[in-house]
Amino acid sequence: MPPLLTFVARVSDGLPLVASFAPTQENLEEQKKQAKDIVRGLSGRSIAKMSIETTSSTIFHYLIKDNICYLTLTEGSYPKRLAFLYLEEVADAFIEFILSTHSTSTNNNNHHHNNGSDNTWRQIIETTPRPYAFIKCEPILQKKQRDFVDPTSSQNSDKLSRDLSDIHSIMRQNISQVLDRGEKLDHVSQISSELMSESKKFKWGAKKLTWQARIAQYAPVVAIVGFVVFVLGIKFYVM
Repeated sequence: MPPLLTFVARVSDGLPLVASFAPTQENLEEQKKQAKDIVRGLSGRSIAKMSIETTSSTIFHYLIKDNICYLTLTEGSYPKRLAFLYLEEVADAFIEFILSTHSTSTNNNNHHHNNGSDNTWRQIIETTPRPYAFIKCEPILQKKQRDFVDPTSSQNSDKLSRDLSDIHSIMRQNISQVLDRGEKLDHVSQISSELMSESKKFKWGAKKLTWQARIAQYAPVVAIVGFVVFVLGIKFYVM
């Protein structure tokens, strides 16, 4: 089976840039929601590579490069190394698509875009305001998915034999842990906001109490001085 779905999204805010789904897969609504939740829970400090087991026999794999998340869903039996090789190729193809359609000063044959001096594609991605702005890249992702349908094909076997990455270093988590963490973060954020609000109220209350204490402290002195001034004023008036 090929990668069942593929999402490319901006890490800073989770904005989906393009998505692709295997033509044979129709009932993926729950997985699509999970994919969006996973992407929204990422940040600049997130682990660069991770595999996430779902409650079914499928696994999410994501790769973060240059503040962009490339995420796919595969069957549990699909080779993990091949899934990440797929994401690497998707990443290269996506940036090449951006360069070829939006940049006029870049050599499109330069595949080492990470080391290039032209940051036009970064600016385009960072300033894109609307979701799925690069939906025209979907046919390219579809072709990549077809290329990775059969893990045992000679082409993919060659890719695996050439790959020297250490797959054992990739983090592995459960989907419930990942999504619960997102909910907990939202809860912590809500608590933090409530604490800030209460802190402001407490600060104002403390100031109010301080003024009341000062008034209570100096009120007798002010009253006595006022009384003396009043008496002296009467005497001066009588004289």
